[in-house]
Amino acid sequence: MVTLTDDGAAGRDPRRWWALGALVASLLVLGFDLTILNVALPTMARDLGASTGEQQWMADAYVVVFAALMLPAGLLGDRFGRRRMLITGLGVFLAGSLVGALVDDVAWVIVARALMGIGGALVMPLALAVLPSLFGPDEQTKAVGAVSAASALGLPLGPIVGGWLLDHFWWGSVFVVNVPMAAIGITACLFLLPETRDPSSPKVDTVSTALTAAGLSILIYAIIEAPHRGWGDPLVLGLLGAALVLVALLVLRERRSVRPMLDLSLLTQRGFLLNTLAATLVMFVLSGLMFVLPQYLQAVLGHDAFGTGVRMLPMMGGLLIASRAAGPVLARFGPRAVISAGLVVLAFAAILGSRTSVDDGYGFTALWLSVAGLGFGFAVVPAMSAAIGALPRDRAGSGSGLLMTVRQVGSATGIALLGSLLASAYADRLDTSALPRAAADAAGDSVVGAHVVAGRLGDHALAASADAAYIHGMDLVLLVSGVAALVTALLAAALLRNPEPAPGPAPEPHTGMAPAPADAGQ
Repeated sequence: MVTLTDDGAAGRDPRRWWALGALVASLLVLGFDLTILNVALPTMARDLGASTGEQQWMADAYVVVFAALMLPAGLLGDRFGRRRMLITGLGVFLAGSLVGALVDDVAWVIVARALMGIGGALVMPLALAVLPSLFGPDEQTKAVGAVSAASALGLPLGPIVGGWLLDHFWWGSVFVVNVPMAAIGITACLFLLPETRDPSSPKVDTVSTALTAAGLSILIYAIIEAPHRGWGDPLVLGLLGAALVLVALLVLRERRSVRPMLDLSLLTQRGFLLNTLAATLVMFVLSGLMFVLPQYLQAVLGHDAFGTGVRMLPMMGGLLIASRAAGPVLARFGPRAVISAGLVVLAFAAILGSRTSVDDGYGFTALWLSVAGLGFGFAVVPAMSAAIGALPRDRAGSGSGLLMTVRQVGSATGIALLGSLLASAYADRLDTSALPRAAADAAGDSVVGAHVVAGRLGDHALAASADAAYIHGMDLVLLVSGVAALVTALLAAALLRNPEPAPGPAPEPHTGMAPAPADAGQ
């Protein structure tokens, strides 16, 4: 196998598209593992006797560890080899999946999910970091589009795959399904991916790694807890304060280090910073859409988990169309116009969705979901491609880790903020005046809980009130998401720069955005 260092790259490998297929398969399984467990939690809670708090940890252990370790994972890839660490990550993910499938204790399920989070943290940034060594600038947008589509497609596939498995097998099958996918990814990486590394990469700083992992873990956990406890809850405020202190200590340590693990100079590069922020704000909006839709489709429209996943596919269709069309459109109009237009389309879809009423069926939802997929694809694919292209080759791993960490924090923040808005609007509109205190509390927790209470009491008025209250909250979330996307579009149009083709040497990375993928000669 050819080993590439970052001071030069070998010619294009004819097997690069097969290698991309391996990366897509790996990211697909990571994507649907973010949502597949949500379908299995009720069954697992019944069979394992898990409390509500234990169920939350079974779901969140993966997300917290995943987000906290992506930064050091990128650095490990730079130093020890991105292919080697990518294979290691898939191996850890496979091992965690096996543990989850074989155990029958809540604590061990949580451990298994944390192991899978460690593996996912290694896979996600390094899958992006190897793309520049496989594809030239003219092909990179297509490759990033495929990777982005795989990550997004995994989210609705989680309920589809999980629902089908639970209909036919035991709950452990939601872990078993990862094993063949991870094994295929490992095999493909062994035979198809070139090894790339940065021999001059700094050593792994144990203290900085601990500060990074602890600070981001606490931050993500606080964001996850905030919608349930409230942003003014002492625990949430304490966690946010502790995370702020740890991140500040990390920044101070890294600024004084001769060879920092967290290269803050990357954030001074206009192309990397602005495109990372654009991609993060897109994920903030998308997380709002993905959060409100499943409950609407299941509780209000009455579809099961499998049917819900299927009905979210129009958005994936729009994303796939956009990822395929992004290259020619970028060549014609440039990244700034495409990213801004994609955000405007995403804003239009969210604002259109905010017009949903109680009497609307799935057809209207499918319409604006398709438009949202187009906007998401045209916004996030060029932004991700430009951010990766702006990275120096010797810092592809650490830079990709920083990019994905910021994106993950943006997603978690979107879920927390928009989730709090939804819960508040729902509770304000729900009519529980005729219910006993316990039943009113259960109905006020969620629209699903309200339908359970209504079914037990035979109270059709409560079910109708819950549907109307939830749609009111969903419309408000979609309206806020649309406004956020529109503001981001205006900022992108004002601040992003198109590459300026010049016959001379390519500009230094800090002078602007990465070259557009169509500029193969740069």
